[in-house]
Amino acid sequence: MDTEASMAPSTTTRARALATEAVHAGRDDLAALGLHAPPIDLSTTYPSYDSRAEAERIDTFAATGARLEGPPVYARLDNSTTARFETALARLEGTQSAVSFASGMAALTAVLLARAGMGLRHVVAVRPLYGCSDHLLGAGLLGTEVTWTDPAGIAEAIRPDTGLVMVETPANPTLAEVDIRAIAHSCGSVPLLVDNTFATPVLQRPVEHGARIVLHSATKYLGGHGDVMGGVVACDEEFAARLRQVRFATGGVLHPMAGYLLLRGLATLPVRLRAASASAAELSRRLTADPRIARVHYPQLGGAMVSFEVYGDPHRVISAVRLITPAVSLGSVDTLIQHPASISHRIVDEGDRRAAGVGDRLLRMSVGLEDVEDLWADLCQALSAQEADGRTQNRPYGAGRPTAGDQGVSGRPARTGGVNEPESRPVGR
Repeated sequence: MDTEASMAPSTTTRARALATEAVHAGRDDLAALGLHAPPIDLSTTYPSYDSRAEAERIDTFAATGARLEGPPVYARLDNSTTARFETALARLEGTQSAVSFASGMAALTAVLLARAGMGLRHVVAVRPLYGCSDHLLGAGLLGTEVTWTDPAGIAEAIRPDTGLVMVETPANPTLAEVDIRAIAHSCGSVPLLVDNTFATPVLQRPVEHGARIVLHSATKYLGGHGDVMGGVVACDEEFAARLRQVRFATGGVLHPMAGYLLLRGLATLPVRLRAASASAAELSRRLTADPRIARVHYPQLGGAMVSFEVYGDPHRVISAVRLITPAVSLGSVDTLIQHPASISHRIVDEGDRRAAGVGDRLLRMSVGLEDVEDLWADLCQALSAQEADGRTQNRPYGAGRPTAGDQGVSGRPARTGGVNEPESRPVGR
C-alpha cells in the first residue's frame, strides 16, 4: 500500500525519543505531500480499470497477508488512515508491524483465531485479566482451551498444542505486576502476549523484555478522550500478515475516523499519561494513609490507575462522587471510577474472581487530568458518605494500617485486610 505506513524508520539518523515518535510517527510524509494534518480516507471501495491486476493483487494478499502496493481494492483489506495509526503504534512499541481492529476484544479474537488456524488452540494464561478477556478464554467460544496458572507454573502448563501464553501487567483491576522477562523465558518457543493497555509504551515496551505480541484496547489511553473505540496488536510482520487475513475474513476492521482519532491521541499520550500518573501516585499516597481505606493497589511501575478496597460500602462511594465520573472504561482525560465485581469482571466466575484478588469491596479508579486537590476533595466526601452509612462506626481506628510485605507506592507498605474480605495476594507478587 503506497502510504507512509509502509515506510521503515530512517536508519541514517539517531533514534528518536518516544515523545518525538508519538508526535511524528505515521506523519513523516505529510510535509512532502503538502499536508499538515493526516487525511481521512473514508472510501469503502477503490476504482481500478485493470481487473486482471486486481485479481493478482487479491491472490497475493490471500497467500501472504502482506499489505498491497497501491489502493487496497476494498476497505476490509486496508485503509491508508488506519495504516498510519498502525505504523505509529508499532514505532512506539518497537515492533515491525501493528494491526488494528474495531475493539480490543476484536484484536484478541483475531490473535486466538490466527493461532487456532495453525492448530494451536491451547492457551496458558495468568489471572487477573480484563473480565471479557477472561470470559473469551474460559468459555471456549472460539474453540480454544485455557489453562490458568500462576507465573511459576507456566513452563509446566505448556503443551504441544499451546499457541499462546497471555498475561496482563499491570493487571486489570488489581494492578498486580509480573516479571515479563522471566515469563518470556518460561514460554520457550511459545509466543508471549502481554496486554499493555494500562502501562502503554510510555511506561513499558514488552517486546524489549521478550514478549512477541503486545495487545492494546486502544479505546483507553491510546485514544485518551473517551470518544473512540479500537484495538491493536503490535508484533512481527509474519504474525501481522496472519492477523490481516483474519481481519479481512471476519470484518473486525477499525473505522478510518477511529484510526484518525487514535493517531491524534498518540501525539499527546506521553504528556497525558505522565501528568495523570503524577496525580495517581499522589492520590494513592493519600489513600494509603486514610483510615477509611483497607488496602491500596498501585503498581511499582507507576501509571494512572489506582485500585483500593474500602471498609464500608463501595456502592455508596460510587453513588456519592460528584466530580469523578462513575463509569466503566479508563484512560480518559477525566477521572473514572467503577466497581469491578459488579461490572467489568462480573462475567468472571465469583470464585475465580475472588481468587484473583477482585473482591467485593475493591474499587478501580482511572485518574485523569483534573487538579489533584479537586479529585481528593471529591474522593473524601464520597468516602465520608459511605462511612456515614454506619458500616465502619464500630471499627477501631488504626485497624488495617500498613503492614510489611505488601509494597505500595514507591515501595511503601500498603494497607491489607478488609473487614469480612478474604485475604488475597496479587498473582505473581
